[in-house]
Amino acid sequence: MDLSERKKKILRVIIEHYIETAEPVGSKSIAATAGLDVSPATIRSEMADLEAMGFLEQPHTSAGRVPSPQGYRIYVNELMDDYRLSIQETKRLNEALHMKIHELDEVIGQAGRVISQLTRYPSFALTSSGSKITIRRFDLLMVDHDAFIIVIMTDTNIVRNRLVRLPTDLSEAQLQLLNTLLNTTFTGLTLDEITPELMRVTSHAAGEAYGLISLVVSFAIEVLEGLEQHTIHTAGIACLLSHPEYQSLERAAPLMNYLSGEPDSDLFPLPEDNFPEILIGPENVADALKNSSVVMASYDIGDGMRGIIGVVGPTRMDYAKLTARLSYFADGLSHLFRQTELPDRNDHKEE
Repeated sequence: MDLSERKKKILRVIIEHYIETAEPVGSKSIAATAGLDVSPATIRSEMADLEAMGFLEQPHTSAGRVPSPQGYRIYVNELMDDYRLSIQETKRLNEALHMKIHELDEVIGQAGRVISQLTRYPSFALTSSGSKITIRRFDLLMVDHDAFIIVIMTDTNIVRNRLVRLPTDLSEAQLQLLNTLLNTTFTGLTLDEITPELMRVTSHAAGEAYGLISLVVSFAIEVLEGLEQHTIHTAGIACLLSHPEYQSLERAAPLMNYLSGEPDSDLFPLPEDNFPEILIGPENVADALKNSSVVMASYDIGDGMRGIIGVVGPTRMDYAKLTARLSYFADGLSHLFRQTELPDRNDHKEE
């Protein structure tokens, strides 16, 4: 749908004024700020046309207008300017990126918390893999004569560990023999492949060896199952309450409950070509997000994996500023992961 330059300018002024104030915008406000050499009556006529086209809405009996999801979409696609980060913003983002990596999911969760603090919106972060996750390495660390720690590292650099206590004593030599067996037999296998291999190996084992192999590999299966569920880390959910749109409990509760639960990762599609993705109102699949917007960006983790980081908030978000901040932060995370080395076995800690 083609819009005249005057209608585009009026729509842009309305959207940017509403982003700033959260108040319906009237013709007098536009006449005072838009720099148009036309009367308020002409502006009212243009606003009526924009409303008829579906780009504006008139809440209640107010004389002012607010943008519709369709209005925000044309603003994002055609009208908004690129936002240039200030020196102070760049400094804050760089400081936030100086995080020490121990485990992938620890960094994902920390990144989400940082973005929520920087934007004052609830954030989410998750990973998406183009291939099946496998176990890269097993480490069994002796703690006591009847206890050891299982350390599992995946091919995506995620580390999980568990302390195991046994009813009988175990020697260091037995533990190292088990460690060798696990690394030669169960690494490089997907979740679908590891269970049949466990059945094959344990069918030739007996007694104590059978129990130890099953114990460690069962933990590996548990780890792979958990990772393939693409757990979403959320942070800053209470930030919603600071925005006028969510000061009504009736409006805020469904979205807060949704984010506090376990959102379906499939509802947050992976942005393509490293460009930020913006889903406005009804463009979201989840019912709880139909009156909100989602802005997200992706970053490269390596080993065929990408991460997604984003924010959720009212449709009245400053999309230009948010996309600039998320893009910068996502690029920083990609660089961070490219510099990461595999953790040394001495760095592992008990959960």
